[in-house]
Amino acid sequence: MTVMNDTIKFSLKEEKEDELKRILTSVYDALREKGYNPINQIVGYILSEDPTYITNHNNARSLIRKIDRDELLHVLVQSYLDE
Repeated sequence: MTVMNDTIKFSLKEEKEDELKRILTSVYDALREKGYNPINQIVGYILSEDPTYITNHNNARSLIRKIDRDELLHVLVQSYLDE
């Protein structure tokens, strides 16, 4: 969100990335709570699109399916390479 001359301008890209981060963090936390290695499970899901890599705990499986995998990969690579 940017403020310009008392006008608030929302960035859909920023909002979308914030939503991706919230979902991914929730999924990560749910996997960790269930004793899984969250990184391995999320990578397995991204590579295969098999939702069984993600636990149902705290609705994590339903949440991760709201994310487009290609979009997620794009954001992850971009954030890794942007310094």
